[in-house]
Amino acid sequence: MNKRGTVKEGQGIFYGWAILAIAFITLALGYGVRNSFSVFYPTIVEEFGWGRGSTALMFSIAVIVYGLVAPVAGGLIDRFKPRLVLSLGGCILGGGIALCSLATSQWQFFLFYGVIAAIGLSLIGVTPLNAIVSNWFVKKRGLVFGIMAAGFGSSLLSAPIVQLLISSFDWQKAYIIIGAFTTAIIAPLCGFLMHRSPRGKGLLPNGETQKSPLPQNPDKPQAEEGKWAAIAWTLSRAIKTYQFWLLFLIAFCALGLAEQIVIAHQVYFFRDVGYSPMLAANIYSVFGIAFIVGTLCSFLSDRIGREKVFIPSCLLSAAAVSLLFLIQDTSHLWMPILFAVCFGLGLGPVGPVFFATAADLFQGRRFGSIFGAVIMGFSLGGAIAPWLAGFLHDITNSYFLTFFIISGSLIAAAALMWLIAPSKIRPVPARQAQHQVDMI
Repeated sequence: MNKRGTVKEGQGIFYGWAILAIAFITLALGYGVRNSFSVFYPTIVEEFGWGRGSTALMFSIAVIVYGLVAPVAGGLIDRFKPRLVLSLGGCILGGGIALCSLATSQWQFFLFYGVIAAIGLSLIGVTPLNAIVSNWFVKKRGLVFGIMAAGFGSSLLSAPIVQLLISSFDWQKAYIIIGAFTTAIIAPLCGFLMHRSPRGKGLLPNGETQKSPLPQNPDKPQAEEGKWAAIAWTLSRAIKTYQFWLLFLIAFCALGLAEQIVIAHQVYFFRDVGYSPMLAANIYSVFGIAFIVGTLCSFLSDRIGREKVFIPSCLLSAAAVSLLFLIQDTSHLWMPILFAVCFGLGLGPVGPVFFATAADLFQGRRFGSIFGAVIMGFSLGGAIAPWLAGFLHDITNSYFLTFFIISGSLIAAAALMWLIAPSKIRPVPARQAQHQVDMI
């Protein structure tokens, strides 16, 4: 960057792709730690003889603490060096999980997994990473957030590995191994290589090489047009819009209730109907693979609009849940597999398209704080979800009512995105180009 405020032409591969790769790995490892609960859950219940509802509270507490810390994590990323915040988060997450090996009572699991590890995950989670990555990529956010979300999807593939660790050693040693490995990878990776924005390295967003003057007001988004985009968004301004609260409710329904119930209870459900622990974990991994494929389809939202991808994805996932009502035993393996594939393909684009929508609407220097507040909706839904599903099973000995909750939450999320209609507020780049052609 020279004295005139212009950015020098970049050479070689755009460093933003390295930032995206770091975010992918961090999400895969970080959420792999949290999502490993699905495999540890039956083992802990069998070890201590606790009820499913009370045991699932450790996951619920983890999600609510994660959400409560998210605005703080976003604010820290807005104000301090990301390398410091993310490295600290990786150490706290790994340490909290390793401490679970010492737990002998529920309150200890609540503290180590539900509080300490959750704080660490929030510091390295989607709130800070979305704020960073959105600085590097203004165009093709659907694609970029889809790749990031594939990191979350990759975390779902860890189930067989976690089960193997538990079977080969025991659940205590498995917690130690997972915690140590997580810290050893995330802390140095983020500590040495993560950067807040391309301007810090003398680059432009999206890998563009054309010299252009830097904006006089850095609070205003770059390369964006329209009255909405001209607003220097802050949290106080954002919460006065109905779009913010609809995004909050979508996070509550889709990412909180629906997604977290499936993540926490899917393995247990398939074990209940008779599948072995390893086969149930493998079905969970099929869901993870399909989820990854679904996330990569998020690029379509850059072409046709956010809601035109988000709404069908929610409806596909809701339809897939209907298969769970029919699974009563192990006689039809194709049914769990079909559920895992369809639910994963549908749920995969939901998160990244949601993230891209939030970034489209509220991008700016305070996006970390704004997105952290939105994510509190997820934490509220996610906190209720695991406990509620476990509680309903304890009193009915069935997940029947839970399946209705999952489907209803997804349908509600689709309706809320239709009400936001993000394409009418800020069309994606491809739609903007088409609009300009139509005007000629």
